[in-house]
Amino acid sequence: MRFRLITYNIHKGIGGVDRRYDPQRIIDALARYDADVIFLQEVDDGVPRSRHHRQVDLLGEALYMPHRAFQRNVTLTRGYYGNAILSRYPLHDPHHLDLTVRYKKRRRALVASCIVRESHQRTIHLVNCHLGLAGFERVLQLKKILNSDVLRYLHHDTPIIVGGDYNDVWGTLGKRVMEPAGFLPATIAARTFPAIMPMRALDKVFYRGALLFDHSFPARSEVARQASDHLPLIADFDLLV
Repeated sequence: MRFRLITYNIHKGIGGVDRRYDPQRIIDALARYDADVIFLQEVDDGVPRSRHHRQVDLLGEALYMPHRAFQRNVTLTRGYYGNAILSRYPLHDPHHLDLTVRYKKRRRALVASCIVRESHQRTIHLVNCHLGLAGFERVLQLKKILNSDVLRYLHHDTPIIVGGDYNDVWGTLGKRVMEPAGFLPATIAARTFPAIMPMRALDKVFYRGALLFDHSFPARSEVARQASDHLPLIADFDLLV
């Protein structure tokens, strides 16, 4: 069966150029691509700049995605922001993997299992991450993910997707960290930042196990170019039974 995943740094719903908060633009940028699972980064919860919205539910309801998980990564004076997963299918065992490197900003990965029920039932393990700004930090964070109990003991055929905002300015994390661990890239050189004129492939998706990669592409609609400072990144797979 076909399985579509989107990863999207929504920048709290604040436009990358006009700096205007408009969650409807995020909704419009995503709705046309009919994803099964969406990884979101920089999602607000109870913050004045975003009208105190709980964005994981605001977006989930608008996109008809009933299954959601949210992770509070950064505590603000009022409210929080972090990562979220929206899904058409049930999410199980959501938990938080600490990726914080000493003296650096607090970072975590949001991990969950997605139970896909069609002609057969399959479980896909999902890891949504927003990595740090320093090169050494990103390497350490990915190694924490790969060596975590979440992934380390899974069979090599078990479907796993690790995606998000990798902040991979130089495009080296795939060959340096992910591919030696058996993960394949689903988004080679897909430029997503800055949204108005993409020059950097900061957002990425890697996969392992019983998944057949089809193709990927960044959303380049006019609303996507305005809604955030990143473009949504779409990756299509066939889930092998």
